[in-house]
Amino acid sequence: MSITIDRESRQRSRLAIDINFSGNRYRTENKLFTFPSPTLEMLDQNLYYLLKHSTEKEFERQYLMRPDYLSYDEYGTVALAQMLMYVNTVPCLEFFDLQVVIVPSFGAVVEVLKNKFPVQDPNTLTEVNW
Repeated sequence: MSITIDRESRQRSRLAIDINFSGNRYRTENKLFTFPSPTLEMLDQNLYYLLKHSTEKEFERQYLMRPDYLSYDEYGTVALAQMLMYVNTVPCLEFFDLQVVIVPSFGAVVEVLKNKFPVQDPNTLTEVNW
């Protein structure tokens, strides 16, 4: 069964960590959005927890320089690609060519990300002029 835009959007609407699903939660008083993203400090503080609740999998060639594909296949979202790179100590996309990849469990990721997003004061956000 092929993946269509409709099927992908329905899958994403059920994910608690997808930005599109919880967008209104991050809408500010001035109608701008703050986007949650795990900070490097938060990942660093929870690295050993993520590693403890991880499995090692053989690296497949389809994921060569594509942590976003691995993130989508494992978690159903591409939002966790940077986390996968950090857990596997990969500094940039060109080095995402491993023998074995460490994949934290979805439960551990949700536990770490739950209520740990950086909070911004909505009144300090300004409009972006493109």
